[in-house]
Amino acid sequence: MSVINTPVGKQLRTKGGRIAGVVACLPTRQISNDYFAEQFGADTVKEVVKMIGVENRRWVDEGVSTADLCYQAAERLLSGLDWQRESIDALIFVSQTPDYRLPATACSLHGRLELQPSCLAFDINLGCSAYPYALWLGLNMIQTGAAKRVLLAVGDTSSKCINPSDRSTAMLFGDAATVTALEYSENSSNEAFFILGTDGKGSHNLIIPRGASKDYSLTNDPRLEGKDPSCLYMDGTEIFTFTMQVVPPLISSTFEFSGQKAEDFDTFLFHQANLFMLKHLIKKTKLPMDRIPININKFGNTSSASIPLLMTDNLGSLLQEKSIRLAMFAFGVGYSWGSTVLTVGPLDVVEMIDFQL
Repeated sequence: MSVINTPVGKQLRTKGGRIAGVVACLPTRQISNDYFAEQFGADTVKEVVKMIGVENRRWVDEGVSTADLCYQAAERLLSGLDWQRESIDALIFVSQTPDYRLPATACSLHGRLELQPSCLAFDINLGCSAYPYALWLGLNMIQTGAAKRVLLAVGDTSSKCINPSDRSTAMLFGDAATVTALEYSENSSNEAFFILGTDGKGSHNLIIPRGASKDYSLTNDPRLEGKDPSCLYMDGTEIFTFTMQVVPPLISSTFEFSGQKAEDFDTFLFHQANLFMLKHLIKKTKLPMDRIPININKFGNTSSASIPLLMTDNLGSLLQEKSIRLAMFAFGVGYSWGSTVLTVGPLDVVEMIDFQL
């Protein structure tokens, strides 16, 4: 398998695996913009919403975790696919909101799902770029023969990390979790292309400064003055600059690597960062707006879950009916980014469910 390093990232490809189904699970608690009017004032809320484009978002209730959402999504997915639990070879939990610092959330989720001891289970700590990374890892495990069936549990409950008095984050983020089923396939058309990259010099521009083994707030970064170091801090200007510098060349490199042009794709799926950023990306890259679904208005920025949430919300019926050619672009915290080109569908299961207590 050839691997090519480029200034945009590492070019990788897989074959022999396919997406069999996707289920997204959402909290039932809906938070509209009216919720923030008393805290920030109606005019301020209107001004922020004009930029970020979020009208509603879902937040989990106290005591509900990302893994809880993933568990219900996985149960629905396994039932819909009629997969026996002993047939699952790997469970990968990809999130930045685990249940505990230890053990790995994948291990406890493995136990709740009553999977076999031979089923691998581990966590990956990634946010906005998580879905392309997870797809590459899961499909690569299938290609190497390490697994025939893999579950990717990808999601975040960012509401647990935000300061309700910080308008730059409080109104932007929503909670969601997804589980994607991957399986071995002999179909020769199931080749997937990936570009994955990292620039850790931007890691402090989107960070929870305190809560693990180091306390970044002790560095006296002046941007943190007056901020709660146990909550999410975001430098929106730096994130926007990074996105405009990295994502357009990522898109053109992805097309070149996969040997395809924009007109060859049915849909382009972007991480739902914020509406202002998405509009600028679309304008700069000249991609067709009618093939770029957007749902940040309904769910907010759901971090790692945003791309599979687009699949279940905006493409659900289409993915049940036929195969479509998708390009995915994810970018953000880390800094980290990833793209994927693959054919998906018809899927045996593609659903969006509400979490049930």
